[in-house]
Amino acid sequence: MDTRYIFVTGGVVSSLGKGIISSSIARLLLSRGFNVTIQKFDPYINIDPGTLNPYEHGECYVTVDGHEADLDLGHYERFTNIKTTRANNITTGRVYQSVIDKERRGDYLGKTVQIIPHITDEIKRNVKLLGNKDNYDFVITEIGGTVGDIESLPFLEAVRQLRWELGNKCICVHLTYVPYINAAKEMKTKPTQHSVKQLQQVGIQPDILVLRTEHDIPVNMRRKVAQFCNVSPDAVIQSIDAPTIYEVPLMMHEQHLDNIILEKTSTPYTGEPDLTKWNHFLDKLRSAKDELTIALVGKYVELQDAYKSIDESLFQACTYNDRKLVIKYVSSERLTDANVDQMLSGHDGVIVAPGFGQRGTEGKFVALKWCREHDVPTFGICLGMQSMVVEYARNVMGMPDANSVELDPKTPHNVIDLMEEQKSITNLGGTMRLGAYACRLTPGTKVAQAYGTLDIEERHRHRFEFNDEYREAFEQAGMLCVGENPQTHLVEVVEVPSCRWYIGTQYHPEYSSTVLSPHPLFLSFIRAAIDYHNEKHKQ
Repeated sequence: MDTRYIFVTGGVVSSLGKGIISSSIARLLLSRGFNVTIQKFDPYINIDPGTLNPYEHGECYVTVDGHEADLDLGHYERFTNIKTTRANNITTGRVYQSVIDKERRGDYLGKTVQIIPHITDEIKRNVKLLGNKDNYDFVITEIGGTVGDIESLPFLEAVRQLRWELGNKCICVHLTYVPYINAAKEMKTKPTQHSVKQLQQVGIQPDILVLRTEHDIPVNMRRKVAQFCNVSPDAVIQSIDAPTIYEVPLMMHEQHLDNIILEKTSTPYTGEPDLTKWNHFLDKLRSAKDELTIALVGKYVELQDAYKSIDESLFQACTYNDRKLVIKYVSSERLTDANVDQMLSGHDGVIVAPGFGQRGTEGKFVALKWCREHDVPTFGICLGMQSMVVEYARNVMGMPDANSVELDPKTPHNVIDLMEEQKSITNLGGTMRLGAYACRLTPGTKVAQAYGTLDIEERHRHRFEFNDEYREAFEQAGMLCVGENPQTHLVEVVEVPSCRWYIGTQYHPEYSSTVLSPHPLFLSFIRAAIDYHNEKHKQ
């Protein structure tokens, strides 16, 4: 069948959950057997979020083809089990860069280059390109920001044009907020009405409204919204706060959102979506009684979304191991030898988080020394793995001044060093080792047992590497290099077999953990944490 296009826009305020609604729609359509993909259009002028501060943007997500993307792509993958690529995340910066490159080449034959039609045509080209690439039945496009933002206007104009060009093969789902005014003890629909009016002013009539709310919206109030916003009453859906985001697809299906979309796009369908595996996950989530406490040590712990993929990977692994996850965020900046015992004791496992730069790294070394000496299950990711190497060199191998050249360029023991091809690069944008790379694991190791295979592929986001000149010394001292890139022989995984579970990965396994395919390394880490918990409570 011809590709159908679903645009998801938002109004009133940001952070309402357009990404979760988009992902939920995708999950429902996939469960009905349709071929679906999702993309995110971000209105900022950065080429990608790779150089954005986590305080501004939260986690930077990495796709298999090495694109640094918006964290919503992580939600897309976790909900759909589909790997995203560069084509699934377009920014204003990339749109303008493409148009300017064409203008410089003379592609426009000397014409004046303008927002309409040239910028909007480029946006439309990206929308259709994704649809045509793999013959998708549905392309879901989330427009970042809110209606009324100046920077979103070219995207909305492109949506308006596509709706005319594609007819009933294209619909708009608009997400708005219905606030509850505590003093008046009532909900207000006026913000939604204003949001829809703003959308109508740019020429877009929403087909479906999704109302974000903390309280149940009465039927008569939903009818009022439908009447004032020119939307059919059955197409006004509420999205009430849920115990977990993974409940949202079921909540949407209960209100027939997937049926409404299929009918409005004239798509033939039969029966119900097959949500058996999804419901199995939720059943395990609801039935889990025993808690498991994991400490996450990092420098961005006060930011809700800085470690989003790690949080969700832990959550999924705990659920499949019939445990309720409790994450305790520990600031690596505040960790010292004096307080580490108080800060980390009592936890069932510790994750040392990725990151960049000097700030907070000494605290990571303190945490790792304590974890290793107390034999607590410990998982180091990217800079966390590099910190494992530095701490081991300092405290086990007798190199007190060992370090990464990222943190101390003059260290005499550069156990973590810059990749050779990176040494002459000064421009930070898109210069790291990014995307999926092959890795071969050593037979008989804990990491190989976890994966159940020796040849894996995982995603990277880093510049610095384990210095191979020290490999033999580390192995003799008891830290084994148990995973390496088969082409370059760069070390990807380290493991201390004398510890119950002490593993560091140069790559980011959290990027490829999904609801239906939890990551084997996180599952193994959580099982080790459960065993440790049970052992402690026997004593």
